[in-house]
Amino acid sequence: MTDAWATAARAQRSGRAVLLFGGGGQVGRQLRVALAPLGTVIPLTRAEADLRDPDAMRAVIERVRPLVIVNAAALTNVDQAERDPGLANAVNTIAPGIMADAARRVGALFVHYSTDYVFDGAIQVPYDEDAQPNPINTYGRSKLAGEQRVAEADGSHMIIRTSWVYSVTGAGFVASLLRDLPGKQIVRIVADQVGSPTWSRSLASATAALVQAAVRDDEVALNSSDWGVYHLGGSGEGSRVEIAEALIDALASRLAGDRPTIVPISASVFGALAPRPHYSALSNLRARKRFGISLQPWRTELHRMVAEEYR
Repeated sequence: MTDAWATAARAQRSGRAVLLFGGGGQVGRQLRVALAPLGTVIPLTRAEADLRDPDAMRAVIERVRPLVIVNAAALTNVDQAERDPGLANAVNTIAPGIMADAARRVGALFVHYSTDYVFDGAIQVPYDEDAQPNPINTYGRSKLAGEQRVAEADGSHMIIRTSWVYSVTGAGFVASLLRDLPGKQIVRIVADQVGSPTWSRSLASATAALVQAAVRDDEVALNSSDWGVYHLGGSGEGSRVEIAEALIDALASRLAGDRPTIVPISASVFGALAPRPHYSALSNLRARKRFGISLQPWRTELHRMVAEEYR
């Protein structure tokens, strides 16, 4: 028996479980900790739950019969999604719909992550939950279609759109900068993309607070009027250049006075395969108004991450 299934067996005996898909990712690792006070967390990795296998997903949900299911698993590599739309459709569109339907059948709350890339970037004010999606790449289209599948399942659900998630490890923008900045004299950074940088730990904590508000006495207590989309991104907005500047400030004592020079470049010069929206900052309006949940300003969060996690 794997560790995950041993945990599942214990959860079944306790009668309270949180089933976490994508437990090995940068948000999933933080969710393991943040969701622990809500019940026994069963984190499933790709090896334990193949999102391309509908029968396997249905089977694990039926077997565990959790109180809450959180889907933090996705194909998030935007250029890979452009190269392989079939895989993006299987993981980002079909799989969430299957999970949501299975969640409804066992009476579980389904929490699903989506993205700011469902928007086209045509406006220059933060997108709230009522803004009209219009994705401009395969990744965004597959994630929007996944949102629609989740809603169509007609079970208790929360869809969390987030933006530019970062951590100290992995292949993301901030993690790459943390590896590259020491010893660099010049760094070239895309200047014409703006989003809401979001620390994975804060996103996980805000997610747990949403779930806490939705369950009472081992039962899902979320009213259908509270189903649907919530935006959770770092408060405010920032370009990639501004993120790099803030990160250099946070690392000042470790750069030995050798502050790198940032050279702004256009996204077109960078030459990514898939187009990205030039603006995709999020307004965390609904979670704040309904549950009093929001994230701190992104610069504050970035400095906290460096202070508490960067070694």
